Amino acid sequence: MDFDFSSEQDQLREAVGTWVRRSYTFERRRQIEKSSGFSKEAYAELTALGLPALLLGEEDGGLGLGPVEMMVVMEELGRGIVLEPLMQAFLASWILARSRAQEAPAWRESVASGASLVALAYQEPGARYELSACTTTATPGEAGSHWSLQGQKSLVAAGDEADAFIVPATTAQGLALFWVDRNDPGVALGSYRTLDGARVAHLSLNGAKAHLITQEGDATLQATVDLGIACTCAEGVGVMEAMLAEVLEYLNVRKQFGVPLASFQALRHRVADMKTQLELARSMSYLATLKLNDAPAERHLAASRAKYQLGCAMRFVGQQGIQLHGGIGMTDECVVSHYFKRLTQLEMTFGDTHHHLGQMSAACQ
Repeated sequence: MDFDFSSEQDQLREAVGTWVRRSYTFERRRQIEKSSGFSKEAYAELTALGLPALLLGEEDGGLGLGPVEMMVVMEELGRGIVLEPLMQAFLASWILARSRAQEAPAWRESVASGASLVALAYQEPGARYELSACTTTATPGEAGSHWSLQGQKSLVAAGDEADAFIVPATTAQGLALFWVDRNDPGVALGSYRTLDGARVAHLSLNGAKAHLITQEGDATLQATVDLGIACTCAEGVGVMEAMLAEVLEYLNVRKQFGVPLASFQALRHRVADMKTQLELARSMSYLATLKLNDAPAERHLAASRAKYQLGCAMRFVGQQGIQLHGGIGMTDECVVSHYFKRLTQLEMTFGDTHHHLGQMSAACQ
């Protein structure tokens, strides 16, 4: 199998990587983290690069690209530990591209243009990553033009900044996905900060007006979460690459007993172990991405395998990076501490390591 990237994919990587290096510096990220955890200006810059439109077709104002290009983008954003949730645009695009709703073209155009930040609100308190554990209910309105939603959603990425939400809810026909406007009177938000400095929100729906996106909620939501896992894995690879580069620079500069730390064989072995874990993670990230268009069972198993391997790798690389820096690695001024916190957060995103180990075990029975 050919794993070489095309010239267009390399150009995309260079464009996003250049923006990260020049415009999204560590100093800028710290300012965003300390202020609000989200920058509209930074998201507008990502929109100017056309990134929210990546997965949408050209007929909807998108770029018509695919999962591999998405993976390339997420790796580069991982290197900059970018706080702005571009992945939410990918998830929304993935869902809306499969919607036959009358409003779908306008929704897709608003996501592609960056006019709307749309967040997937699928997790519920106590659900423990189980997609079937959905207590939010949807009741059709009298005129049939809209639905009324009742329920709670938690850990909604950038929920306090989102313009709209995609919400799974249970109907008489089963699970369905709905579009909910943030400004609806039945929507209430409570926001808070996560470990890595980003923002999430608790979403309360009290008779919120909603528009049906698709009645095929189970299959669409599972496919979307598998896409999110692929995004998370790719971002994790980017973060680990950046962390490893930082560790190597530190070991070559920092001296003990008059010689660089990099000259000590024991430390070199630990760096080699970090590199091994990174390459294992990269391979599984590729697998999750390349399987996104396969049959549902095969796609989901590949996603769980990748997330499990990435979870192990992110924990190992993150802990080793901190330990090799010593006490300075725990300070806010050291970028390594921010890499570590982001890796820890990513391990818990779209199911933690233990959850996906259980998913793999169930698939093999």
